[in-house]
Amino acid sequence: MKYVVLIGDGMSDYPLKELNNKTPLQVSDIPNIDELTLKGCVGQVQNVPENFEPGSDVANMSIFGYDPKKYYSGRGPIESGSIGIETLPGDIIFRCNLINEVGDVLVDFNGGHITTEEAKVLIDDLNKHFFEEGTFYCGVSYRHLFVINNPELDNLKTMPPHDIVGKKIENYVDWVDDGRVIRNIMLESKEILEDHPINRKRASEGKKIANMVWLWGQGLKPKMPLFKDVYGLKGATITGVDLLKGLGVFTGLTNIDVPGATGYFDTNYSEKGKYGAKALDENDIVFIHVEAPDEAGHEGNIEEKIKAIERIDKYVLGKVLDKIPQYNDYKIAILPDHPTPIDVRTHTRDPVPLAIYSTNGIPDLVKEYNEFTAKNGSLGLDYGYNLINRLLSK
Repeated sequence: MKYVVLIGDGMSDYPLKELNNKTPLQVSDIPNIDELTLKGCVGQVQNVPENFEPGSDVANMSIFGYDPKKYYSGRGPIESGSIGIETLPGDIIFRCNLINEVGDVLVDFNGGHITTEEAKVLIDDLNKHFFEEGTFYCGVSYRHLFVINNPELDNLKTMPPHDIVGKKIENYVDWVDDGRVIRNIMLESKEILEDHPINRKRASEGKKIANMVWLWGQGLKPKMPLFKDVYGLKGATITGVDLLKGLGVFTGLTNIDVPGATGYFDTNYSEKGKYGAKALDENDIVFIHVEAPDEAGHEGNIEEKIKAIERIDKYVLGKVLDKIPQYNDYKIAILPDHPTPIDVRTHTRDPVPLAIYSTNGIPDLVKEYNEFTAKNGSLGLDYGYNLINRLLSK
């Protein structure tokens, strides 16, 4: 038996007046997903447990089959697996966003989607200035890490920058005691980055500048059992973001690098599908993750969200469906990790639609895949961390 789990990050949404009170999923042309829905079973999944913020870290940990209540320690620590950071006792790992701040307002949580090449120069210069406080590690685009040896910071309350776009940062950085060091690093970073040559060039090209760092999602490195030991399957991940790669590292899954996988609208959908399908040759299960719908939700961009959903259907799932029938028995699960509604522009913890196609399953005969038809399926509503066990059940 072969398994594919296709994750459209932030794909589900709320009805929009611009779409005649329909969601992007409802208006998208997704014949492949709809066909698997018709021939499979549908339901809803609660990937974010109670008392957790609806982050991609928590939600995708659930999808991978791990209960966040047992294993979650913070977003930064998970992403550190992808970069291969070696830590010492007491090291706290923060997620570090390069952001755009203007007049004390957080304008853009992604620094104008700065390139990785540009970001590396900024990160290198930040390390020259803050070498006594800790170490910055370059990731992808605006997504980076900061490590500091101060265990007291593990319990510091921080705020995801995508939750406070358009708000004054002074309301979220005025911490006391141990939090002052983080506050000072964030505020001092603007002095270094505001007039940096990289940002001067970006400004001259009409691009937003990445003029400040935002530190959040901190914790200690997670301790997670290997996926193969828990579920008896050899697996791989296809993704363009460090978060999913980090989950792969900590759970012993093979991270497969895909040319052109950017974690944005311009990601190479076709190559993701092709590499995901090929990965089935050597693996029992493959997780294919696409970030683009989430980015569109954060930007409030309806058109790009619909395009992303349709490209997932045509180019990612399409490539998988070209190859996977060569295996006699297989299952395909399709779901978002969480909603990223256009009107909200950040994550919510609502249940998400799930469709599972199995070569030997009994179909629900639900004709379309979306947030509302999923409520009528035989799979009902379940926690996300039960998904893998559900896939493995006969």
